[in-house]
Amino acid sequence: MNNTTTKINPWAWIPTLYFAQGLPYVAVMTISVIMYKRMGISNTDIALYTGWLYLPWVIKPFWSPFIDLLRTKRWWTVTMQLVIAIALAGIAFCIPTPFFFQLTLAVFWVVGFTSATHDIAADGFYMLALTEHEQSFYVGIRSTFYRIATVAGQGLLVVIAGLIETGSGLEPATLQINVSPTYTNAIALPTFDEPAMDESRDAHFIFTQPVINAGMNIDAVDTHQARERIAAIEQEIKEANISNGFVKPDSYQSTTAQRVATQESKLTTWLRDNFGEKREATDHVVDNAVVVGVRLSKQPEADETRVLNVTFKNGDPSIRLEQGKLASRFEFDAHNWDKPAYLLFRIDHKIKGETKATFEGVSGNIPFAWLVVFVVMSLFFFGASLYHSWILPRPSTDHPARDVSANNLLKEFFETFKSFFTKKQAFVAILFMLLYRFPEAQLVKLINPFLLDPIDKGGLGLSTGQVGLVYGTIGIIGLTAGGIIGGIVAARSGLKRWLWPMAWCMSLTCLTFVYLSYAPSPSLLVINLCIFIEQFGYGFGFTAYTLFLIYFADGEHKTAHYAICTGFMALGMMVPGMAAGWLQETIGYRHFFLWTILCCATTIAVCSLIKVDANFGRKGVSNNNETENNNK
Repeated sequence: MNNTTTKINPWAWIPTLYFAQGLPYVAVMTISVIMYKRMGISNTDIALYTGWLYLPWVIKPFWSPFIDLLRTKRWWTVTMQLVIAIALAGIAFCIPTPFFFQLTLAVFWVVGFTSATHDIAADGFYMLALTEHEQSFYVGIRSTFYRIATVAGQGLLVVIAGLIETGSGLEPATLQINVSPTYTNAIALPTFDEPAMDESRDAHFIFTQPVINAGMNIDAVDTHQARERIAAIEQEIKEANISNGFVKPDSYQSTTAQRVATQESKLTTWLRDNFGEKREATDHVVDNAVVVGVRLSKQPEADETRVLNVTFKNGDPSIRLEQGKLASRFEFDAHNWDKPAYLLFRIDHKIKGETKATFEGVSGNIPFAWLVVFVVMSLFFFGASLYHSWILPRPSTDHPARDVSANNLLKEFFETFKSFFTKKQAFVAILFMLLYRFPEAQLVKLINPFLLDPIDKGGLGLSTGQVGLVYGTIGIIGLTAGGIIGGIVAARSGLKRWLWPMAWCMSLTCLTFVYLSYAPSPSLLVINLCIFIEQFGYGFGFTAYTLFLIYFADGEHKTAHYAICTGFMALGMMVPGMAAGWLQETIGYRHFFLWTILCCATTIAVCSLIKVDANFGRKGVSNNNETENNNK
């Protein structure tokens, strides 16, 4: 039994606590989408219903005072993990039911609200159980294990589902696409060469060609003709797959809002004319495409349906399966088993040399595969709840609000919000929360488009595979390293000592994108180095932001106040990010990146306004939980 006198090493519970914080978020926001797609839910329904699942994390500040007023943060943390475990088990056992979509969606809502509540309690417990110095030191560690949870959720758990699918159905069908400048291919609906059946084998799926050689550029007179040809073949594929009963018509409904043609605003015209980047017009290029057919080798039983899902297996992701406009999930039965279902693959025109990719069609027990995934997550949370009920310390400051009864609960609820907005330097603190990340909030939305867009549009013209390496690997390493090192140095000398270096580091690293946008044909090594520097600077500078939120939230209602701080943080990222795409399209990448450098003045300005206790987070300075440091 832990008590207030027993010192428990934070390494024993911080990694597991923040891994448990990240996993349900990934389950709700990412894994649910993949599962519904694999189980045949239309893109329209997936986008509509799962999009609302983000709501609990948006509005969590509104019930955060109850976490402060009722029970301990330790109790809330452990109990929410137990509820998440039960809810995930509920999802697992709803999957095989006829109304799985409605049932699992309802339980995902439970997971979402429970996970958001767990976030509030866990962050509050972190501030109560650690000294100021320890909070500074471990701020990068907790972020790292949160990111590990997102990787495990999107990677490992999806791999487990894929392995079960592969091993529980018909023999997987493999397709390899080779790409080279020396190859050519015609864009047309292929047919099977007869005889294509092998009666000596068990039922299996067959591609029109198991190996395809494709060129990198479409064979067309001009760009307009090429686009028309691909649009025509897409329409043929849609009509053929629907008429043959492989997919339902609503599977092809767009997941994005329809664009409404409107007259360009005067502001957009003025910005483009006065600040827009002047670029010479060049001929555009179009990605090549390959159409492949797939069919079943033997007729199923009259009441039997074989579901085929085709996905990327390995190789160069610049050779990609079109899944946004066209379906890659097909239902074969006794009526259409001998007809081909069609897939479209796109060849990125930015590929420079010979490459290849392998795709796999699997037809295993998809409901069972995802049932296992959610059972695994449920067991993890049962274990996490038991482990944390034993290992989490019991700080003396972790107690519910005193003298709270049913009669004055509502009064205390509003008093919690009032106490936040009446703190000293509250207005300045809110400005800091909204504007410290103002440059990065815009920049982060355009990094991937900048890397992918062709050179004639101001981008770097990288392939999808290269972007996966540059931003998805090197960038993540830089971000994580910056966060960990930021936590270490802040714990050594305190937030006040490192506030300015972190703010300047977060600001000046934006210059890397100015350099990349103006540099003539930067090498992949230079691009990797610049992305690493920028992401390291962001991770390092974000440490100051997180620590200030902890600092300002300190006090009687620190758990609720920290949740309110994260609400302002989300708002500060959301609003600038919404306008970033429009601004970039209006003035171009070069001038957009110059604009983000100018926006760094807001970061420096808000840093000059806030006041931080010189002892906050410093090594050797004890944490006095009875004092509101932010009132100094």
